[in-house]
Amino acid sequence: MVDSPSSSCLFCQIVRGDVAALKVFEDETSIAFLDHRPVFPGHCLLIPKAHFETLADLPTNLIGPLFQNAQLLARAVENAMEAHGTFVAMNNRVSQSVPHFHVHVVPRRRKDGLRGFFWPRYPYQDEEAAAAVQSAITAAVNLLER
Repeated sequence: MVDSPSSSCLFCQIVRGDVAALKVFEDETSIAFLDHRPVFPGHCLLIPKAHFETLADLPTNLIGPLFQNAQLLARAVENAMEAHGTFVAMNNRVSQSVPHFHVHVVPRRRKDGLRGFFWPRYPYQDEEAAAAVQSAITAAVNLLER
């Protein structure tokens, strides 16, 4: 949640140049590089240069610039890899291997072996259960907007 670089954070070390990475993009707010364990070749990570752990921690003034760069990177990856599209995703804490906010941009091709998301789906038991979840999330959004 801190915006100052962390000495132990791998991504902060990449931003500082202490750890090598195969950079594909950089501007004043963010940097993108090839994932060292790609789902497919061309899989990139886009990170803010300042240290923030999750999307919720990212300051409002960085959301626009960062996601404009995510859009640019998604187009570039699709074009460069001659892909049919891209998968753009992020994790917040759970399954987040490096606790520094990052956006995955993965080139996709029809019949590439990935099916939807990487995990099973859990449908609502009934309409009442879905409505209860809808109500809980709506209430939480309303509280956060105040």
